[in-house]
Amino acid sequence: MFRTARSKVAHAALGLVVAAGVGAASLAAGPIGPGPAFADPSPSASPAVGVAVTTSGQGFWVVSADGSIGTEGDAVAYGQPRAPAHPVVAIAATADAKGYWEVGVDGGVFSFGDAVFRGSTGAIHLNQPIVGMAATPSGRGYWLVARDGGIFAFGDAAFKGSTGAIHLNEPIVGMAATPSGGGYWLVASDGGIFAFGDATFKGSAAGSHLSRPIVGMARTPDGGGYWFVAADGGIFPFGDAVLEDSLIVASGDSPVIGIAATPSGNGYVVAHQASNVVDSFGDAPSPPSS
Repeated sequence: MFRTARSKVAHAALGLVVAAGVGAASLAAGPIGPGPAFADPSPSASPAVGVAVTTSGQGFWVVSADGSIGTEGDAVAYGQPRAPAHPVVAIAATADAKGYWEVGVDGGVFSFGDAVFRGSTGAIHLNQPIVGMAATPSGRGYWLVARDGGIFAFGDAAFKGSTGAIHLNEPIVGMAATPSGGGYWLVASDGGIFAFGDATFKGSAAGSHLSRPIVGMARTPDGGGYWFVAADGGIFPFGDAVLEDSLIVASGDSPVIGIAATPSGNGYVVAHQASNVVDSFGDAPSPPSS
């Protein structure tokens, strides 16, 4: 059973100032004030590493580093790997939400429900570990992204570019695919964004002072915007992404590890490292309050 970390916290408006000639965005105002601390988060033995929302928007999965799956609402647990050799780092759902993939830090892919195995990097020497994945709209392929921004495409996922040969100021921590499947974004821990294929740059947090690093991203339904989430729960919207609300994680509480948007784009689920703690905003399904 999931529960919320704390009550929602009001935020100052996020003013995005675009630097002339470079398109970089900085934050004129950021999240303010910690929320009330929650007592005894009782995390599971394995930390949460990823979150995905069902196609109905009425449920979600949270995956832990040992591959175990937590569900809420109409999300169904279709299986989990048995004692994976390497930690799991991400999850991606199939188009009909009747299955999902889990990927390990070595790029090993585990398929459950109607998710079909399309390939992996489990037997390949990687320069950097895998940190994220995204599925194609058809559900017949997926991309894996490494810490250096290297992209590995399988099934009907098309390679559109990477940062594997580029010097990055900070490592890549996540990715999101466009609605057409013709492109993707990579986000770095400093809020830098890299757009490939038909993915459009809508702004970034690179060059801004972040209290905590960015840990994940999610796109809007039409691909006209995206959200970043930081380890302290701060939400940074760009393009047509709307800030529904967010929270600030107090020092010593379970940090945030990822974000997943609802199909409507009017809400999102924020998952914490403590695998039974999530927070829902907008029209995202809400677990019981603590």
